[in-house]
Amino acid sequence: MNKGVLTFFCGKMGAGKTTKSREIAYRRNAILLSEDEWLESIYPNSIESLEDYIKYSGLLKPQMKKLVQSILTAGTDVVMDFPANTISQRDWFRSIFSEIQAPHELIYIDRPNEVCIEQIAKRRKEQPERASTDTKEMFALVTKYFVVPTLDEGFNITVKQ
Repeated sequence: MNKGVLTFFCGKMGAGKTTKSREIAYRRNAILLSEDEWLESIYPNSIESLEDYIKYSGLLKPQMKKLVQSILTAGTDVVMDFPANTISQRDWFRSIFSEIQAPHELIYIDRPNEVCIEQIAKRRKEQPERASTDTKEMFALVTKYFVVPTLDEGFNITVKQ
């Protein structure tokens, strides 16, 4: 049986990862898993800082990995709206697909900081519940940790502007 394809994203905060993940999941008739939705559902109103995000995201990942591997093994494509913005985050994705020998695609959305900051401001208006975390200050903080993916990491990378 053929395994499903795992698609995941790299891009700065506000680059458009969520929008692109929805488009691709719809187009490929794939299962879409959103970290933001899962975190808000399981840990409502718990993420107020980068430290909170790291803590709760870390708690979610072991079970999410098992779920995704099950879906991929069943032959269904999975699109993950989870960030692959650091080498350690990308290593986690690698463990998901490599352990079961499933195909993958890493989509890197390369947008300038100014565009990302504009998108974050727009998102704050559309989703007021994110106003405390979707800020220029948070963008600056998380962008310090952002690492552009390189071919020597061994991923199948597609770059989008």
